[in-house]
Amino acid sequence: MEYSNNYVIVAIFIALGILLPVVALTVGRFLRPSKPTEIKQSTYESGNEPVGVGQVRFNIRYYLFALMFVIFDVETVFLYPWAVAYQQLGLFVLVEMLIFVALLLVGLIYAWKKKVLKWNSI
Repeated sequence: MEYSNNYVIVAIFIALGILLPVVALTVGRFLRPSKPTEIKQSTYESGNEPVGVGQVRFNIRYYLFALMFVIFDVETVFLYPWAVAYQQLGLFVLVEMLIFVALLLVGLIYAWKKKVLKWNSI
């Protein structure tokens, strides 16, 4: 009885999470005015007519640096709760965290050896 009540609550939240945005977008679609003109459908770029091509090729290094940042940012998120509760966790969790940091260090060394972190103008 207890477990089924929890499932009902989760089902209600899932239904509301799906239903509310759908209803809001549908009501908005019916209430807003729709008078398309050629000027309204033209490309808008800060009040100026766009010049040049719309797609620019970026250097892949931007994405690699962003990925490295995300990886080490997530590492910090995992280290914080461990550092706060270190007194209660003991030596076993210290060893686990050292293994976790060592794996990330191996990944950083691998990226360094592959020269992913080296920024050259091409």
